[in-house]
Amino acid sequence: MKDAHRSGCPINLTLEILGDRWSLIVLRDMMFGNRRHFRELLSKSQEGIASNILADRLKRLVEEGLLSKVDDPSHKQKSIYSLTEMGIQLVPVFAAMGTWGRKFLAVSEELSIRAELLENGGPKMWEGFMEELRHLHLGAPAPERSVFGELRSAYEAVVARKEVAA
Repeated sequence: MKDAHRSGCPINLTLEILGDRWSLIVLRDMMFGNRRHFRELLSKSQEGIASNILADRLKRLVEEGLLSKVDDPSHKQKSIYSLTEMGIQLVPVFAAMGTWGRKFLAVSEELSIRAELLENGGPKMWEGFMEELRHLHLGAPAPERSVFGELRSAYEAVVARKEVAA
């Protein structure tokens, strides 16, 4: 973690960690796409992050405590990245960003459906999603409700409907 900060302002401190586009994209892909390996994060992101930038952001997010990294037991040259509690607690922030983006920007239906569901579901749904992320990333017990599954199903339904219409 950095020792010297520009100020003690909570917004400034948050921006020092999350203030670049790629850190948020990496966290988004881990949260909503359950991407846990470097290769998945590199190849499955629509934004096309460069490998050196991805490596830098993963390293920084681990150093800052938002992610953890362990060796993958299935392959000695791979690592598995997981959200920490600190990273999981960003769900309401991502929900608010999605709400704002849907309100003011020209978003696509398929890429905004999850934001719409989180907006409509409110804090209760966010907490359910965080419980599930704790299960997926921290080994907590599985919740009864799969918010992750609901979000994925909604996205897949929009994609399928658009493919049929095309």
